[in-house]
Amino acid sequence: MTRTRMLAALAVVAVVTASCGGSDESAEPVAAPTTAAPTTEATTTTAAPTTTAAPTTTTAAPTTTATPTTTAAPTTTAAPTTTTEAPFTNEVVATVGEWVALNGGEDCSCADGTDYHYWVREGDPSKLVFYLQGGGACFSQESCSFTGPGNAYKIDTDISLTANNVTEWSGIFDFENPLNPLKDHSFVVALYCTGDLHLGNRTYDYGDGVLVQHNGFVNANTALATAVERFGGATEVVVAGSSAGSASAALYGGLAADLFSEASITVVADASGAYPSDPGINSYIGGLWGTGNVIPDWPVNEGVTIAEYGLPELFIRAGTHAPRARFARYDNAFDSTQEFFAVLAGFDAGSIDQLMYQNEALIEAAGIDQASYMAPGSDHTILFRELLYTQEVEGVAFLDWLTAFLGGTDVDDVACVDCS
Repeated sequence: MTRTRMLAALAVVAVVTASCGGSDESAEPVAAPTTAAPTTEATTTTAAPTTTAAPTTTTAAPTTTATPTTTAAPTTTAAPTTTTEAPFTNEVVATVGEWVALNGGEDCSCADGTDYHYWVREGDPSKLVFYLQGGGACFSQESCSFTGPGNAYKIDTDISLTANNVTEWSGIFDFENPLNPLKDHSFVVALYCTGDLHLGNRTYDYGDGVLVQHNGFVNANTALATAVERFGGATEVVVAGSSAGSASAALYGGLAADLFSEASITVVADASGAYPSDPGINSYIGGLWGTGNVIPDWPVNEGVTIAEYGLPELFIRAGTHAPRARFARYDNAFDSTQEFFAVLAGFDAGSIDQLMYQNEALIEAAGIDQASYMAPGSDHTILFRELLYTQEVEGVAFLDWLTAFLGGTDVDDVACVDCS
């Protein structure tokens, strides 16, 4: 499918000026900020997590390679088998149980140029979940080097592995659990393999042979276009993401509001609340990734620059553009993975729980209500894990809180008192 055809349904809401997977030399990053911002030289940070396209379940030292925990049996444990029978526009590369894996096509790619895939599950066509997978980020020669030591951005696109095989995830992906509030929904899952929080549209040469295709926005919008194609009549749309996918979930909630004009829009951001907005860091990393090329053409974005386009602003601008959208976040107060990446990006992350509260205050001061659930400890993510069914904070079960929120109830914020 050509780029023009693929994004035709999205043209009204997004401006994509660079070629998909192609170099955009007009979007040079500005000089690195002075507050320990990332550079294109090797970073000095140690104990870096190895990043893949997998969701993350960090409980100690930060990592994004730990696979999600599951206790319920997956739909099937058999390796995916190829099929050509499903009537999808894009090529079907595998089926596992109720799920179909699709090839993104010629406009899509992972950071190293390999093929991009995403998943679709046919459930109730009137109820849709668009889910953005997590898996770290990269913005320097060392962190983006794919096969290098330390914090190199590792990529594995094998969809038979637990990291990328949605049938082996738990939480909202456990469709056999009667308590799952999303068990009847159709799902489209945008896998992640570009190191750019699903926000990039630029190929950048970090030097020494490290050429990275930050193609996350195009990849995710290919999956979103399929969601419209298959479930365009949905009246309930949930946009959710974990870790790196959580960071951009609000933006995709705004895009979904345009594409599903008659649907309720609910956004659940799982584990990205600690990343503040800093104009220098926004400009530097955004320049590397080409995020300025994909700012939606909304009235609220008129004249906006990437310096003003940090992660909290994604909630503010999406919520201002689409006031019917509702937003919620989940975080652990001392999330070690968020702390690691905040430091790596150049933020002062000495008290990330306070960063989370400050970001929420900034969002709500702009008139956007963000329901929050703050759990104790240094863990990372919940939506795709069995923890979704057992987490409780100050007497409030996360499952009950999430179910009520998804059902349209205005839930109270929940926060740990002893967050250690």
